[in-house]
Amino acid sequence: MRFIFGLLAVLSASSAVAETPSSFYSAKKILSREVYLADDRVSFYCGCRFEEQAIPDKPGRTRLAPIPESCGVQPRKNANRSARIEWEHVVPAWELGHQLQCWQQGGRKGCRKDPQFKRMESDMYNLVPAVGELNGDRSNFRFGMIEGEARRYGRCDFEVDFKARVAEPEPSVRGDIARTYFYMADRYGMKLSRKQQQLFEVWARQDPVSADELARARRISAIQGHQNPFIEPDVMQAAGSSAR
Repeated sequence: MRFIFGLLAVLSASSAVAETPSSFYSAKKILSREVYLADDRVSFYCGCRFEEQAIPDKPGRTRLAPIPESCGVQPRKNANRSARIEWEHVVPAWELGHQLQCWQQGGRKGCRKDPQFKRMESDMYNLVPAVGELNGDRSNFRFGMIEGEARRYGRCDFEVDFKARVAEPEPSVRGDIARTYFYMADRYGMKLSRKQQQLFEVWARQDPVSADELARARRISAIQGHQNPFIEPDVMQAAGSSAR
């Protein structure tokens, strides 16, 4: 596995023709305008369609907002945050940065000038639209399976165990999450625990790449200039041929 990860990193780097967005802020703007087009505006968790809406009491300003009736999502506690779409890091910023020296010196704010952290924080493969309250409740919790946890967000199949600090997403996005973690580990040298590796390998098998996941990845590839080799089959095939 280590050999394949290293080989894929070389393939990804050699195919680069463009730069990653320069900041988390610019990445969010690009995703909103160029990746999540009108027919693809569906939140990662819950599958809520979302649209651009005027911000109350702020003339001329808009925000992305979920359409609750499209997915049955309901606020658990924070109605204001539940009424907007936010850009979630599948691999949390804490997990990206806590091993870096800048994080030890000043947390996320302290890493904002670190080139490596900026690349990781703004990598669009790791950013997905999420109902704001779910983004907040997930926090930097690890993904996993939760036994018997009650649903707290209406019909949305997303569960959080706040005591154990675990979030359980619906089955249809578990493979997407796994392939995002594998990509971030491969590209940035991020370490996965044995438990994470085993869980994500299972999730990737149970939830293979869908047409929507592939289309999103190809849009991002055209902008960032490199592929996620765990989604794009041509890169995986090239890696397999070179390894033989």
